[in-house]
Amino acid sequence: MTDAPTPADPPRDLVGIGIGPVNLSLAALAQPLTGLDTVFYEQRPGFDWHPGLLIDGTRVQVPFLADLVTLADPASPWTFLNYLKSLDRLYPFYFAERSHMQRAEYDAYCRWVAGHLPGLHFRHQVDAVRWNAERALFEVDFTHLDAEGEAEALGRTHTRNIALGVGSEPHVPDVLRPLVDAPGVPVLHAADYLDHRAALLAAGHVTVVGTGQSGAEIFLDLLRHRPKGRERLHWIGRSEAFAPMEYSKLGLEHFTPDHTRYFHALPEPVRDELLAGQGHLHKAIDARTLAAIHDELYDRTLHGGWPDTVMTPGVRVRTAGRIATTKVELHLDHVRQGTRSRLTTDAVVLATGYRERPLDRLLAGLDPHLRRDTAGRPLIDERFRLVLDPAVTGAVYVQNAERHTHGVGAPDLGLTAWRSATILNSVTEKETYPLPARTAFTTFGLDAQPRVPAARQPRTLTPLVEGR
Repeated sequence: MTDAPTPADPPRDLVGIGIGPVNLSLAALAQPLTGLDTVFYEQRPGFDWHPGLLIDGTRVQVPFLADLVTLADPASPWTFLNYLKSLDRLYPFYFAERSHMQRAEYDAYCRWVAGHLPGLHFRHQVDAVRWNAERALFEVDFTHLDAEGEAEALGRTHTRNIALGVGSEPHVPDVLRPLVDAPGVPVLHAADYLDHRAALLAAGHVTVVGTGQSGAEIFLDLLRHRPKGRERLHWIGRSEAFAPMEYSKLGLEHFTPDHTRYFHALPEPVRDELLAGQGHLHKAIDARTLAAIHDELYDRTLHGGWPDTVMTPGVRVRTAGRIATTKVELHLDHVRQGTRSRLTTDAVVLATGYRERPLDRLLAGLDPHLRRDTAGRPLIDERFRLVLDPAVTGAVYVQNAERHTHGVGAPDLGLTAWRSATILNSVTEKETYPLPARTAFTTFGLDAQPRVPAARQPRTLTPLVEGR
């Protein structure tokens, strides 16, 4: 194939594996750096961002300034505002007075960037990564896929650095996996919601499992489109409440480079304990979504009666199975009450979140060189590099796979541009993108005084001298 380098070709400076928002950000910030040779591989046929959850009206939970590049380079041609300008939509956006873009709009913006950047290769499945000690380079083996997703040709690239941005994957609890894998009754993960929405709206009774943002959005969408008085919806989850996400201004400072640096410097057991208690920062529900659900429920009581909905937090699914071929029976435990119940339903949507995609298969060739923590997870340094044997002189950077070392902000879109800029500064070994010295009013530790950047001084004017 024409874009598959041979061993004699010059090595790349950086190969990106995966083209989701994080590596798309890296590619966009790398694009203007002349002399930096980069290429990015993705096995999918094109860019898409959670297509099953692009429900009408749903919004990204960070302001539009948290696009792919702005917080590292506001003058970049790949900003969201420049995307709007390219479509003559700046004035409508201005008058809409929205700080948060819609999910579908964010997806369209990313597609626009992906459609204009060079060096992005879709339908390229990366199969293996190895360290070639003789050449002091990484070898990246890939398969070029045809339009049907079948292998068409094999290729190999050599590179000095790698950036892993393979993203997360839907999480299905073990007790429900057999139902998802079986044909027939619709039991599906929220990631596939829109593909099955028509069947879910036609189902007699629907149960949504999961009390996070996607569960709330799906429950609200189903509620709005089912008949009044005959909604027949259940919404359950393990959380103690249908709780709002922390969105105070000081609370949001947990998603800053300052907190990331603080978290990374903590001992491993402390990091794990801290992370376990921060669910309210990212696993809860946007307050506007909760308000919209309550408004919809309230409107359905205006002429008397209550909507046929049951919303119960603090519930876990103990076991599940089919009844005949058309229904599902969920065996439920109420965690606090210590009570049990059975729920018969016609369809189940699992809004049970995502997990970091395992890297073990992809990095099997590097396993002898990897350094791991006591839980067997890869160690990642402050510049987002896997900690490797000193004999490996190249670097493998990770994006959105470092929550255990860098904290709750790892998957947050607001840190994407900063992390990409940090990686490019490391790759180029200079301050290609100047980064802020301080980003939060909160000082997260006592071991150092907060950095107070010097104020920018106004230019001194030369006084006029009379007679000249």
